[in-house]
Amino acid sequence: MSKMPTRDRLVDAAIVRFYKEGFRNVGLDQIIADVGISKTAFYKHFSSKDELLLAALDEKAKWLSGICREIVWEKGGGTAEGQLRAVFDLIEFILAQDEFQGCIFVRAAMEFPNPNDPIFQAAAANRQILEGFVHRLAENCQIADAETLARKLCLIAEGAYVMQHVTGNNRTIEYARSLANLAIDEALGQAGFAKAAATK
Repeated sequence: MSKMPTRDRLVDAAIVRFYKEGFRNVGLDQIIADVGISKTAFYKHFSSKDELLLAALDEKAKWLSGICREIVWEKGGGTAEGQLRAVFDLIEFILAQDEFQGCIFVRAAMEFPNPNDPIFQAAAANRQILEGFVHRLAENCQIADAETLARKLCLIAEGAYVMQHVTGNNRTIEYARSLANLAIDEALGQAGFAKAAATK
């Protein structure tokens, strides 16, 4: 079995450190020590800690994009509504991760709050992955205001991230799913009403 490339090892080590301890609390020397390389070797792959941070955010974004599709298609079955509701199976999966420490993108945006900072911009863009995905699922359900529903569901999801991280309450996903289903039911009801009115 071939050894994982050094760049990938650095990114993985950075994700673990940044996620558990925060971005500003972690020194570059700590990550280099975790990987077991020299600073010279590090600078062959990244020019700075910030560049490594951006790579770590990008890697988490790729992971989230893949897991979104995998879980929603698996749990949602063949219906648009089932897939929309399965978004909270995805959230349940994320909350159940042993290393769960909240949303890494929100954390990055909070630690680098300047809107002109490339790290803030990357975090904000990557945070939109879930919202865009939910938006498309809502559109598949013929929901007229898919954007509003997507934002509501993502707000519920982010609230669940915070509650789980702060309280460790094992019923967090139950509460979140209940709120999400109410929002979905309301949106589907409005869509059905509009469709019925259009056929009269």
